[in-house]
Parts: sequence; C-alpha cells; structure tokens
Amino acid sequence: MANPAGGVILAQNAVGDLTAQNAVEGARTAAEVARQAAEAAQAYADAAAQNYAEMAGAVAHGLSGGAIDPFVFRLAIFVLAVCVGYYVVWSVTPALHTPLMSVTNAISSVIVVGALLAVGVDTVAEGTGWARGFGFIGLVLASVNIFGGFLVTSRMLAMYAKKK
Repeated sequence: MANPAGGVILAQNAVGDLTAQNAVEGARTAAEVARQAAEAAQAYADAAAQNYAEMAGAVAHGLSGGAIDPFVFRLAIFVLAVCVGYYVVWSVTPALHTPLMSVTNAISSVIVVGALLAVGVDTVAEGTGWARGFGFIGLVLASVNIFGGFLVTSRMLAMYAKKK
C-alpha cells in the first residue's frame, strides 16, 4: 500500500526540481541575451569612436579647404589639452595637491603598463625599433613622474603633520 504522504512529497520534489530547472534555463537564456547585448554595444561603441575621430579630422580638413592636415588638427587638440591641464593643475589650491598627485600617480601607472607593452612589442609581434624606443622613454618618464609624485606627496603630508 502506498503512502499518500510520500506521494505528495515526491510530487513536491518533482515540481521543485522542475522549477529549479526552469530557473536555471531562464538564467542561462538571460545571460546569453546579456552577452549578445554587450557585444552589440561594444561594436556600436567601436564604430562610433572610429567614426567620430574620422569625422572630426574630415571636418577640419574640409573646413580648411584641404589646407590643414588631420595630423595638425590632432596635434592642435593635444596642445590645447596640455594648456588646459597646465592651468587646471596650477589653479588647484595647495590643500588639494596631495589628492591630485595621487590621481596623477594612478594615471602614470597606466602609462607604465602601456610603455611596458610598447617595449615588449617584439616578443608579441614583429615591431619596430621606434616603438621600443618610445616605449622605453615613456617608461622612464612615467617612472620619474611616479617617484617624484610620491616624494612631493610625502613632503606635503609632512607639512600638515603635527609637530612634536
């Protein structure tokens, strides 16, 4: 004779397993849709970035009647960025120099990673000596910036320390 309570438990376990399987399948489907959406977003972002850079260069080239090379336009943007960066850093109050130096050290660490990749370009693919040379120069300059930033930060923190 079958136990009616055991049949109910088995039926509940079967329903629970079916529900869990449905949940797992739903999660897999959602993850696949999310992965496809992320790939599509990355493709759109890459296309937009490439198109905007080309459009900016083409607009400058077209507005000047072909007299300005897109390289000159990009160089002008770089020079303007340097000037803006100089005036932004120069107008920062002394109390905020320590956090600013911390941020610049973090940015320099990214530069170090890029410079290391440029220096090691021959190990990955066929490269030129120029890439290795500029990578080495970038590595040395970023290292000087990082260590100098730590020294300046240490001195500024010592200025705010209580005297014993």
